[in-house]
Amino acid sequence: MLASYTDTAGRPLLCPSLLSCDFARIAEEIDRVKNEIDILHCDIMDGHFVPNLTFGPPVVASIRQATDLPLDVHLMVTRPEDWVDPFAKAGADTLVFQIESTVHSQRLATRIKELGCTAGVSLNPATPLQTLEELLPFVDMVLVMTVNPGFGGQTFIPEMIDKVKRLRQISKERNLPIHIQVDGGIDEETAPLMIQAGANMLVAGSAIFGTDDPAAAARKISLAANTAYLETFEAV
Repeated sequence: MLASYTDTAGRPLLCPSLLSCDFARIAEEIDRVKNEIDILHCDIMDGHFVPNLTFGPPVVASIRQATDLPLDVHLMVTRPEDWVDPFAKAGADTLVFQIESTVHSQRLATRIKELGCTAGVSLNPATPLQTLEELLPFVDMVLVMTVNPGFGGQTFIPEMIDKVKRLRQISKERNLPIHIQVDGGIDEETAPLMIQAGANMLVAGSAIFGTDDPAAAARKISLAANTAYLETFEAV
C-alpha cells in the first residue's frame, strides 16, 4: 500500500502516466524511466465516463509482470465498483475512483482497502471539494485533476492550485495524513507550483513519454519538484 513506502510529509513522488507511452512497447518504455520514477500511473477509460478508451485488467496484469514498481490505477469509468476487484487481482497497488461516478463512495473505498490496495478518490476540475469532505477519513489519497480527464497533452488549469492549497489545509485542520496527487499538464514548470500548494504526488504523461528522452524529462521534473519542496518546506 502507498503508506508503506512513503510519507505524506516526504519528498515528492513522480508517477508517469502510461497513457502517453507507446502501447506497443510498454515494457521498453517502463524500462527507460524506471530508475527516475516512483510509481506508474495507469489511466483506465471506458468511453462512457470520459470520451476515450484505453485498456483493462489484462493489460494491467501484463504491466505487473513487466515491473516491480507500484501501479497506481485511476478508474475513469462508469460504475467503478464493478472494476475494483478485477484490477486488484490484476496487480494494482492503488485504486482511484472518480467521486462523480459512484453513489456509495464510502462503501467503495472500504472495499478497495479490503482488497489490500490503497484507496484513492479523484475529482474533476469543476467538482467542489465539499463533495468529498465526508469521505476523506476513509481514503489514503485524493487525486485533483488539473485538466478535464479523457486525453493526454491538455493545458494545465491554474485555478487548481488554490484547490490543492485548500485541500491540504483541510487535511491539516482535520489531522488527516492524505496524499494529494495532481494530474494534467504537469511538467517542469507546473510541478513546482503544485508542490508548493501542498501536493506530493505528480502525474506527468506527455511531458515524459512525449519526449525523445523520457528518462531525462523525468529527471528534470523530479529536480524541479524536489527543489520546490526543499525551498518551501525544508527551509522553514
